[in-house]
Amino acid sequence: MTDQEEEIEDDELFEHYRFVIDPGQTPLRIDKFLMDRIPNTSRNKIQSATKAGFIKVNEEAVKSNFKVKPGQVVSIEMPYPVREIELIPQDIPLDILYEDDEVIVVNKQANMVVHPGYGNYTGTLVNALIFHFQNLPQAKDGSTERPGLVHRLDKHTTGVMVVGKTEDAMMKLSQQFFERTTDRRYNALVWRDMEHDGTVEGHLGRSLKNRKLMTVFENGEFGKAAITHYKVLERLGYVTLVECKLETGRTHQIRVHMKHIGHPLFNDIEYGGDKLIQGTAFTKYKQFVENCFKLIPGQALHARSLAFDHPKTGERMQFESPLPDGFREILTRWKNYVATRKD
Repeated sequence: MTDQEEEIEDDELFEHYRFVIDPGQTPLRIDKFLMDRIPNTSRNKIQSATKAGFIKVNEEAVKSNFKVKPGQVVSIEMPYPVREIELIPQDIPLDILYEDDEVIVVNKQANMVVHPGYGNYTGTLVNALIFHFQNLPQAKDGSTERPGLVHRLDKHTTGVMVVGKTEDAMMKLSQQFFERTTDRRYNALVWRDMEHDGTVEGHLGRSLKNRKLMTVFENGEFGKAAITHYKVLERLGYVTLVECKLETGRTHQIRVHMKHIGHPLFNDIEYGGDKLIQGTAFTKYKQFVENCFKLIPGQALHARSLAFDHPKTGERMQFESPLPDGFREILTRWKNYVATRKD
């Protein structure tokens, strides 16, 4: 992978456990069966996972009172990968929008990878959260929960993220992303004048030519279904400020969908937006664009708002994050350019 981390796709499941029932096993409730085989768990956790449809027998979701029988395959599939990397606490400043015992909502900064991975083992958002959680009151058993990611933002994408602080909160939030009951809206600056509002529907998957990048497969033979709704917020000559609403949560979805319809994101290094896409041949204009590029480290994409149901109270919560300084300055410069240009 590049320094552009791979995201958790909101409707993708990852296998955490898998058991094949022994030939001599007598019928036994699945929650009791799993209690004896999964370390550091509880019946409540197992029942919550069952209720959410994450515990399956022969690939079919079952209820807590289901009784396992010889030869069946029991699997636990969750909407987040198994944690494999040791998480190291680091004292990195966090912009916290909200926090309680169940969740923490942060305003992610640019140039920050969310989770440790290949090439980025430190300096990530999770490293910062682990340090922050060390200062929280301990649970009755003396342990502290580690932050649970239920969605991600690319390294250079800024804005609102929610993180589960308990196993139960993480599971319930994951279910909301999986079932698409959250509401996520992004601001993006794209190249060219966007003619009208619209929707992009196209399967997204890893490029057959470059596995580090995603691409649209129109015939549906590869990739997974992805839907992005967009509307024009402001026209700025050779670029347009748009709002994107995600219906699915695929890796690099907005960036790839916008490129697919001819509007790559401004300064998107991986998807070609860091070049002069449209405009005049004047040297002054080229320098103007280059100076705008320098204001942000990557694509002009900001997770402006996020709404979800609180995992414990059920209350609908919504959080917003203002555009970061560099993004705002780019808009200001384009407005001034449009107002004064003579080409």
